[in-house]
Amino acid sequence: MGHTMMETMKKMKAKGLILYRGFQHQALFDEMELLLAGEGTREEACSCAGQLIELAVAYGFEGNLYHCFLAFCLAGHENAYSTSCEIKGAAGGSLDGLALHDLAIFMELFGRDIRMLDEGGEPGIWRLLADYRAAKEGSRVFNKQIRDRIVELAASLELAGDAAAFQAHVVQFYKEFGVGKFGLNKAFRILDMEAEDRLTGEAGSRICRIEPITSIEHIDLEDLVGYEIQKKKLLDNTEAFIEGREANNCLLYGDAGTGKSSSIKALLNRYYDRGLRMIEVYKHQFKVLSDVLEQVKDRNYKFIIYMDDLSFEGSELEYKYLKAIIEGGLGKKPSNVLIYATSNRRHLVRESFQDKKQLSDDDIHANDTVQEKLSLVARFGITIYYGAPEPEEFKQIVRTLAERGKISMAEDELLLKANQWELSHGGLSGRTASQFITYLLGKKEEG
Repeated sequence: MGHTMMETMKKMKAKGLILYRGFQHQALFDEMELLLAGEGTREEACSCAGQLIELAVAYGFEGNLYHCFLAFCLAGHENAYSTSCEIKGAAGGSLDGLALHDLAIFMELFGRDIRMLDEGGEPGIWRLLADYRAAKEGSRVFNKQIRDRIVELAASLELAGDAAAFQAHVVQFYKEFGVGKFGLNKAFRILDMEAEDRLTGEAGSRICRIEPITSIEHIDLEDLVGYEIQKKKLLDNTEAFIEGREANNCLLYGDAGTGKSSSIKALLNRYYDRGLRMIEVYKHQFKVLSDVLEQVKDRNYKFIIYMDDLSFEGSELEYKYLKAIIEGGLGKKPSNVLIYATSNRRHLVRESFQDKKQLSDDDIHANDTVQEKLSLVARFGITIYYGAPEPEEFKQIVRTLAERGKISMAEDELLLKANQWELSHGGLSGRTASQFITYLLGKKEEG
């Protein structure tokens, strides 16, 4: 038995990996190697097949699913080598040699034929997985661009003539698309928690984890009707940021339902291919912002910290953390980070008439208090106003959205119904117009 186990371990080349260890799907990685080494039961083989299919459906993989899985492991693994290649291409020095050792092992794994697993098992299962056809468009694939990149990487690695060529393909992938969660996802959220003191076991400082948002709304700037001046101002600033030129933090403020949030979300779809990523942060998480910046400062991406519907009551002090992060703290904000926020308030922090008094019972220098609150908005270099549309502008939005939705209705009737709708659903705004068109489309489907 011991001899058999020793022979099995010798067959498992991946045990010798140095840099590429601890994959997200490590258990499946190990189980597949055991199966291809001639070990494992029928039940284990079926379990592995099921897991590969689940990954294929989730990501839209096609072709040889085992090769796609191996490529996915390489693309998602952050280590000293992969993160170095992300920034400057080939790492150079000893890292290149160490990585070549690991990638030669991966090349051997790529050379194993999963169709052999059909022998003595369920007929044809692994043959189907070796030439898998993805589900039709519109399935659970959350990012077609990621799917295409992984499938293309797998195909190129299959054709590599030797370990050096195999490594060159991997390096090129890292340089073009990045690695890990930031390379494979567009948008992220913050999960913050209390860290325990290692000595006492008691709760201590706050720590944060940046988690991908795997299902995001697809919005294009062209979907937002009107506001051309506002969109151009936002685009010009973001374009400068993406190209490495000087750019400002942005505050989009104004009436509700005018497209402030949609404008920012649309930037992600436009500039994702050029390295833009977005991290959504809520005001109760501002205490961990410095930790967020520390995690992203050396990555080869441009990050927008996105704060939606930002406003503070007079008693809320979180705005002080934000002020320090934007400008004023000892630490320098990384050059690959900007803050984009939306708000219905121009000055973000609510002011009261009490603040305006030059003297008050509890604050002799009341004007200083007012200035402290106003100083937050001054730290956004660009402020863009989104006002409610005029009646004629509202009508144009309705016409455009109705045309896109292929709604066949006389214009007079359409605008009359739109007017009736907005009177009872929040007034003139792009959001109201969109909700009205959604209502009509629903009635159309019902009919």
